[in-house]
Amino acid sequence: MLTKQRKQHILNTLQQQGNVVAKTLSQELGVSEDTIRRDLRELAKAGVLQRVHGGALPASPAVVDLTGRQQLSSDEKALLGKAAATLIEPDQVVFVDGGTSTLQLVRALPADLRATIVTHSPVIAAELISHPAIQVVLIGGQLFKHSGVAVGAAALAAIRSIRADTYFLGVTGIHADYGLSTGDLEEAQIKRALIEQAAETVLMATADKVGKVSPYVIASATAVSQLLVTRSTAPAQYQPLADLGIAVSLCE
Repeated sequence: MLTKQRKQHILNTLQQQGNVVAKTLSQELGVSEDTIRRDLRELAKAGVLQRVHGGALPASPAVVDLTGRQQLSSDEKALLGKAAATLIEPDQVVFVDGGTSTLQLVRALPADLRATIVTHSPVIAAELISHPAIQVVLIGGQLFKHSGVAVGAAALAAIRSIRADTYFLGVTGIHADYGLSTGDLEEAQIKRALIEQAAETVLMATADKVGKVSPYVIASATAVSQLLVTRSTAPAQYQPLADLGIAVSLCE
């Protein structure tokens, strides 16, 4: 079998089964495990899968910048935002992540809601300037322009001085075995700190994030107490997470 055919078989198996094991592929295709591992390395470099010990998992889609993400899954994100907004109670202190799904959350907040929103995203903070009752705390630091959020030591120090009731989190991947992940090391550190400082964490995830993995681990999947998804996410994607005890809510 040619290399191109072998790689296509790997991708087809990954799509059908949700994972591939190097040893099994080696036996199926009659080639060495070293050959399979080389194929997996090349496919991972192309961004179409994420290597893990012994095999590979589906990769989260290539991460575009904040402006580009606003055009992706916009209807799905609006549903997630509206559902998330209903979870914020009066007088709560809430962490809101940067991102396009969380932007829909703050846009959906009732005009009479009194609460404190803490965010490391200038975009989120700017969206709330006109809200009559929300107090905004903006975490500063070095601006990571790709995602439009503050990162670095100053941001971490500020986060660790605040305790929140809820953290509304965004990631590029959540997987029952491989946890919460994202595409940038410093973003992973910030998200981990926000999880640690919140009483509970709610994940807003479009279908392309569920069952996927990215290079930088944030925390185990069980760091999330509630997962918000839409009907675009198949039950087979979120059931392994529900089996871990995570409350899965379908937003429609």
